[in-house]
Amino acid sequence: MNKYSAAFLTSIVLTLASITSGAVAQTKSKLPHILERGTLRVGTTGDFNPMSIKDTATNSLTGFDIEAMNQLAADMGVKVEFVPAEWATLVNGLVADRFDIFSGASISMARAKTVAFSNPYLYAGAVPLVSKKSASKFPTWNSVNQPNVTVAVLMGTTFEQQARAHFPKAKIRAVEKPATGYQEVLAGRAQVTLTSNVEAATLMKTYPDLQMVGTSAEMRNKRPFAYPMPQGDDVWLTFVNNWIALKQAEGFFDALETKWLAAKK
Repeated sequence: MNKYSAAFLTSIVLTLASITSGAVAQTKSKLPHILERGTLRVGTTGDFNPMSIKDTATNSLTGFDIEAMNQLAADMGVKVEFVPAEWATLVNGLVADRFDIFSGASISMARAKTVAFSNPYLYAGAVPLVSKKSASKFPTWNSVNQPNVTVAVLMGTTFEQQARAHFPKAKIRAVEKPATGYQEVLAGRAQVTLTSNVEAATLMKTYPDLQMVGTSAEMRNKRPFAYPMPQGDDVWLTFVNNWIALKQAEGFFDALETKWLAAKK
């Protein structure tokens, strides 16, 4: 972070801390607590590749969201403490003050009833994957929507619904666990599968024969990713939103997207 961004961020801390000590004295914001404690507590699952990944051999965390939270703590001048969490208890962890912020999740109205969300830092969406051997036949989304094309998706998922909506002319093969759509493509039983761009990035690294149709900019059914935070703490929320705005302006999130997801074309 350059000296101007650092100075601006410091001024935000001082201003918001001042507000907190005055008008909001009775319910002190997490921001001064974090600064006084010297530690930012971040809830994370470690099971969301490539966003939050736990290496059981070294007991260390890595990924898109882990790098972002490390940077947030560094910019605040505090240490980071990653607190083990589960998706099912994400909300309870924030309400019970087990952590100050969650490492990142898609915004949903159900979660928004009990937690606050920061401004979005990333948009995830659906992308088709095909075998590289047949990639030339599928240059665009529209090229998938053909009667002689089979699209494999996991039964009962949103991707099954989306595949039927986006590719009404194609044959939709809904497979049941433990089968997966990408395995059907690799085995040659389907030409296309539909998944999120987040999972697609991991799959393409694990299985080099897989390739995305089009570019990440063309993904559909977009959903915003943001940082879940406690409700009612406008000072802490404002600080994080300002940090997101600064890092977006500096290209920080674009660099993370290029590194951990698919490079924008």
